[in-house]
Amino acid sequence: MREGEFFQNSDPAVTGAQLMHEQEEILKQFKAHGIEKKCASNKLSGVQPFIERENVISTPLETATVSECNSQYNDTTQHQGFKENGDYLEVGSMVEVSIGNTPKFGVIRWVGIISELSATKQMAGVEMDEECLGCTDGTYMGKQFFSCSERKAFFLYLHLCKKDSRFLEDSGFREHPKLVNTTSSATFGSMDSPMVEADVPPLEIHHVSAICGKNRGIQGHFNSCYLDATLFSMFAFTPVFDTILYRPRHNDDIPQYEEVQRVLKEEIVNPLRLNMYVRADRVMKLRNFLDQLTSVSGLMGEEKDPEEFLNSLNQVFKAEPFLKLSSGQDAYSYQVFMDRDDKIVLPTVQQLFEESFLTSDLRLKEIPSCFIIQMPRFGKDYKMYKRIVPSLVLDITDVLENSPRSCSICGLVAEIECKECFRKFGEGLENISFCRKCVLKSHGYSKGSYHKPKEIAIPCEFQKLLHDQAAHGCQGYKIPRVHLELFAVICIATSHYVAFVKTVGGLQGPWVFFDSMADRRGEEHGYNIPEVKPCPDLAMWLSKEGYNRILNDDPFLPDYAQRLLSDGYICMYQSPELMLYR
Repeated sequence: MREGEFFQNSDPAVTGAQLMHEQEEILKQFKAHGIEKKCASNKLSGVQPFIERENVISTPLETATVSECNSQYNDTTQHQGFKENGDYLEVGSMVEVSIGNTPKFGVIRWVGIISELSATKQMAGVEMDEECLGCTDGTYMGKQFFSCSERKAFFLYLHLCKKDSRFLEDSGFREHPKLVNTTSSATFGSMDSPMVEADVPPLEIHHVSAICGKNRGIQGHFNSCYLDATLFSMFAFTPVFDTILYRPRHNDDIPQYEEVQRVLKEEIVNPLRLNMYVRADRVMKLRNFLDQLTSVSGLMGEEKDPEEFLNSLNQVFKAEPFLKLSSGQDAYSYQVFMDRDDKIVLPTVQQLFEESFLTSDLRLKEIPSCFIIQMPRFGKDYKMYKRIVPSLVLDITDVLENSPRSCSICGLVAEIECKECFRKFGEGLENISFCRKCVLKSHGYSKGSYHKPKEIAIPCEFQKLLHDQAAHGCQGYKIPRVHLELFAVICIATSHYVAFVKTVGGLQGPWVFFDSMADRRGEEHGYNIPEVKPCPDLAMWLSKEGYNRILNDDPFLPDYAQRLLSDGYICMYQSPELMLYR
């Protein structure tokens, strides 16, 4: 047994006799290394983490001050990491340790002093890649230093850790504490990923060849594709989410708010926009924070969904929900719920959105700056429709509460809505609203007797407009339609997430495809290589012309477009007028 191994707790499932025997061996190891642990109530004090497990103290991050938190999550721009055995190590470093004389691999989740063991030697809490006998859930000596799955947390002296040998390159590169932000990390390849402190606006790229190629985008690592694809969609080419980068800390925010915000802005978003590359260790810092500070667990290595990542972000940044619903609820995203309609051969997002809102009897109280809509699929396998066409624009006019609408027949301001007329006079919710004169015409037959028209609430200013029109016989006022623009689609196939993202505003803007794990160097023990590819003519394939060609099984439909139609999971829309103001 190597030095440091005895710092581990035993497997909680072992018998009492086995536990007592193991703890006696632990005490022998303590004495052999000059460590005498005193305990008035039980000389086998190492048993305490299991006997008194219900008394585990709160996670350090929940009670620590900002300075205390930073000492645990060593940020290299403000606090030094640790150089051990020629390796520069910090929270987030991928390391190799010895358990039972067998090399095991994991990531450092906590670094600090445990005074009961040593007043000067740094300890490390490592989350192992695999479950190991004697490991815990992040608890050690009755205290929980971080959270992870059972039997994955291993505690030892920091000097017993070394860089993961699987990822070391032939160059023998070693990071230096003072250069860690301006040099590459051998663990994740030779690409540089410097921190950027300035305010960097999103990119506007008309010629996508300038940003395409290998080692572009965000480098994936350890089941991070859900997060990489979402971050790329949120920040690369749009400012609609930028409020979370700049909102100052409030009194009710967590103590670590500013540090998490700094990591997101200066180590991920800014480098992505300025250099079109973010190394995986930068993202690991954010994952580490979110895993510790939010109710969403497993963000360091488990397979997750984009909505779980968004949920964790919102818990930290308390972003204002985009959607204000007539039900009284606020939401960050909307899941399409509806029964499958076999009459729809090739549904569009517009069709599914309208039918879902109509079925749920929902309205939007105001125009959202961003609308995140999830497709009707459940889990990673079940899809309600084989293919769905993302609509380039999402018309939300007819789901806005207390907003003027047009009569579907004459174009005047509508006063009556009849849900039973949905798809009777044409596709879309715009065909269920009528003025009083036209509703009599459209329902002046027996079929209409089964319908239940309802009054539409009209704003006061438009009430006056109606009276003026009637009094002067003027031509009716044309109600403007309210549209949101599609800017990103996150797709999933076989548990792997990728993204299609528009690089500039406007319906004809070019699109790119992003995959954080497009290639790999070193096979099983290597690192991932992200890639951005151009998607020529994607806007055309999502237009009315493209829809008709897809419907007729056009043989020239490119593979990337087929993937977008088949694997679409989340569509992101934005309001060009409002995205800068909310």
